[in-house]
Amino acid sequence: MGDDSFDIADSGASLTYPMQCSALRKNGHVMLKGRPCKIVDMSTSKTGKHGDAKVHLVGVDIFTKEKYEDICPSTHNMEVPNVTRKDYQVLNISDGLLSLMDDTEDIREDLKLPENEMGKEIDTRFAQDQEFKITVLEAIGEEQIVAVK
Repeated sequence: MGDDSFDIADSGASLTYPMQCSALRKNGHVMLKGRPCKIVDMSTSKTGKHGDAKVHLVGVDIFTKEKYEDICPSTHNMEVPNVTRKDYQVLNISDGLLSLMDDTEDIREDLKLPENEMGKEIDTRFAQDQEFKITVLEAIGEEQIVAVK
């Protein structure tokens, strides 16, 4: 057989994909300054004497809520992050790690309890034996809890 070794198995899915700037839409996602952002405002300037129309994009980082802006020719490609949203039921909290179950009953125990107001709400609800779900947003290899319901 040989001495081939395969250390990484990858689904082949990229973290981002290219999209023409003119095809981007408000409330969609785009990479601005290397961060995954939700487009909150965009405007297009008309074609000038020396080139393409320009698209002015304003986005808010989906994790940090920081605001970013960029200007790009409408015919150029921008990177768009693959963003996934998934709901989990909270089963347990131990040593600051959440034990979570998704809709297919797969269990994961690798997500940390956030150290913010949402983390306090999760801790309080768990201490009161409430049954609740959290929503996790994932993009460019980062994950963050964005909602408790």
